[in-house]
Amino acid sequence: MRIIETPRAPNPRRVRVFLAEKGITVPYEQRDMMVGDLKSAEFTRLNPWQRVPVLVLDDGRVISETVAICRYFEELQPAPPLFGTDAFDRATVEMWQRRVELGLFNFVAQALRHLNPKMAHLEVPQVAAWGEANKPKAEAAMVSLDAHLATSPFIAGERYSIADITALVAIDFLKPAKISMPADASNLMRWYADVSQRPSAAA
Repeated sequence: MRIIETPRAPNPRRVRVFLAEKGITVPYEQRDMMVGDLKSAEFTRLNPWQRVPVLVLDDGRVISETVAICRYFEELQPAPPLFGTDAFDRATVEMWQRRVELGLFNFVAQALRHLNPKMAHLEVPQVAAWGEANKPKAEAAMVSLDAHLATSPFIAGERYSIADITALVAIDFLKPAKISMPADASNLMRWYADVSQRPSAAA
């Protein structure tokens, strides 16, 4: 099997961190979204949505979408559990993963894609007002996470999970998106320092 990705892009990094937590090694192939590699006929056959990452299995079957790829590897290797351990735990992880992905991660991505001139050819039309509108949304999401983390070591509870991976990557992209973490978000800062020190964060 192999994973097709774009270096430094946020969604492929989420898969890299996930696999590092699992101790799973998969060969990677690089495609550069900045020069149109994802619009090639060859790549479009693999993923008509023209997005990375894409997992190509040995028999030629294809899985795209970040969380779908992670779920596949969770099924292959359940330990350590990154999607929860029982019905309630799995639902809790899913709840927080969705909150972080549709909230913080998406808001940061929209600000980056609509405000960074280098992204103009990928986000057509690029709407600066929409990018700016997402900045306070991201800040509000961080305030909510900070309050939640006052009573929880990790985002979905007592264990590190895919929700933490999504939030880690989102916060790492605050700088290029030109968004600041709230200065008084001490719980979020504590959590971020902890998860950033995990070996998988360097993946």
